[in-house]
Amino acid sequence: MTTRRPPADVPGSPGLPWHVSDALARRYADGSAAETDAWSLEKHVESCAGCAGRVSAAVRAGTAGPVLASVRAELLASLGPGRAREGARAVRPGSPARRTAPGAPLGRRIAAVASLGRRPGPTTSPGLRPESATPGARPTRVAHTPTPHAPTPFGRWARLWWAVGPALRGSWVVAVMLVVGGAYGLAYGAGVQGARSLLLALSPVLPLAGVAVSYGRHADPLYEITAATPSGGLRLLLTRTAAVLAVCVPLLTAGGALLPPVAGFPGAAAWLLPGLALTLATLALGSFVGCRAAAATLGGGWLLAVTGPLLGPVDTAASATALALYFSGPAAQGGWAAAALACAALLVLRRRSFDHLESR
Repeated sequence: MTTRRPPADVPGSPGLPWHVSDALARRYADGSAAETDAWSLEKHVESCAGCAGRVSAAVRAGTAGPVLASVRAELLASLGPGRAREGARAVRPGSPARRTAPGAPLGRRIAAVASLGRRPGPTTSPGLRPESATPGARPTRVAHTPTPHAPTPFGRWARLWWAVGPALRGSWVVAVMLVVGGAYGLAYGAGVQGARSLLLALSPVLPLAGVAVSYGRHADPLYEITAATPSGGLRLLLTRTAAVLAVCVPLLTAGGALLPPVAGFPGAAAWLLPGLALTLATLALGSFVGCRAAAATLGGGWLLAVTGPLLGPVDTAASATALALYFSGPAAQGGWAAAALACAALLVLRRRSFDHLESR
């Protein structure tokens, strides 16, 4: 049967059967294959014995061949002389293990390797239990209970809890609540009339802190593992950013709406576009310098911009008017919307940068 291959050795051409070529196997063995080609190859060899053998031969012929041979020799030596002879016979051409390994599912290949280290024992059928080692003893039949494989609600909640990131599991949520509680204390405890303007000035930078502690080498202890998975990279970062915004938006907006209004100051939802623009800017800048450095840079710049009005007398209308320039009016809101779109476009262009590990 003639195998048709797509031009230029590119995997995944629609409608055409595809197999690993010798050139692609060599590129995969020396680490020069593109990531998408490597993923396609690894998925394909799970069900194709011929391509699995071709890739295995290329890897053994490359620089990793002596290392793999040394590891295999040490493994067989650790099993003992008898087990080593069985392992040597198992990998000869035509042996059952040799026929099973190339195209077998991963679980069967692991089981075949693990069987080399097991001691021979009495063989029983499923549902039978040997009573003793006495010759002639009849095994008794026991009930066989199938192992359930359906996902449990606890497992789904555990995956969701992991996906939302360290921010929602750490002190960041507590910090947001303390900011809202502090604004309420100033407004209703100390009688400060400009508490809403203070909360509105701080609201755009609170999501940045959540993003900074949600993703990256310094924030997530499983960062190296998650970055290497198909669900890692920008997809995981956007999931955790959405979780941060899902907490910030209702909490800060509702908290600001319940505070006493300030004359000449915009409503409690005026911070949404500035907050969205700064969050997207953090993600876009994070593709160059990392999320933590990007959040610190943009958050510090925002706080410097509003320091003057914040340090002034918060009970005066002049302070509220100065802060309102950053939030109210068609020009300000239109500028934040344009900045958000520009940062989103840059993030799309830089999306592949999150597939690589951050520098230390």
